[in-house]
Amino acid sequence: MKLLIVDDAPYVLKALSDSLGAHGHEVYGAGNGEEALEKYNEINPDIVLMDVLMPKLDGVSATRNLIERDPEAKIIVVTAVGKHGLEKECIKAGASGFIMKPFKTKDLLKIINSLGEHERN
Repeated sequence: MKLLIVDDAPYVLKALSDSLGAHGHEVYGAGNGEEALEKYNEINPDIVLMDVLMPKLDGVSATRNLIERDPEAKIIVVTAVGKHGLEKECIKAGASGFIMKPFKTKDLLKIINSLGEHERN
């Protein structure tokens, strides 16, 4: 599957890219929400992994924008922010999944694979 990872921390982008790439996924990166919007059209990813706190355009706003452009977009919010109600806010914005950092790669892969199954069915 083609994945677009959106995170402003270069080490997170690299770690996720390496880990998910090793599991056979084609991985692309974006450093903020604005860049994600630009790259989404070029790449046409199967799934977007979206951080919340980023410069220029935060993850919730970027998720909302992507869903407006492509209501079928599959977005998993990946965040360390434990703000009360954040998961509900992200799902309302259009996210298909939500996972808190730090997480186990197998847990993230489980979410990716379940969304990928929807894509293939």
